[in-house]
Amino acid sequence: MADNARAKRLADLIREVVAQKLQRGIKDPRLGSHVTITDTRVTGDLREATVFYTVYGDDEERQAAAAGLESAKGILRSEVGRAAGVKFTPTLAFVADALPDTARTIEDLLDKARQSDAQVREASAGAAYAGGADPYRKPGAEDGAEAEETDDTTE
Repeated sequence: MADNARAKRLADLIREVVAQKLQRGIKDPRLGSHVTITDTRVTGDLREATVFYTVYGDDEERQAAAAGLESAKGILRSEVGRAAGVKFTPTLAFVADALPDTARTIEDLLDKARQSDAQVREASAGAAYAGGADPYRKPGAEDGAEAEETDDTTE
């Protein structure tokens, strides 16, 4: 089993090689400049690598890019083997990264929270306090405060 530092170095190398090859070496029109390699993870035994990618575009372009990556898997793996110089070249699995969808969901939730805050601000614009501006008792301000002092002295 390889150490984590070696797996990390191999993952970084795979990410760079795949990104460069997609940018310059593969002529597939489905894999244009709208495919971005975001992360790569390698198993502890250095046998399998998972390459995460994002596609700028709609669902149709995402499906086309997934098919293009699947068809270019052999070329990319041989290029990784040539660059890595390891005994066994890891198999490549391409997975669409969920980061953009997650970020979009978070942005939508933040927009809803901003709208809710604005509605609360509008509703409370002319409102007054229910029990006065300062609801706390001040010593000596009311008769109830003197009664509390007499209870303390009897103990």
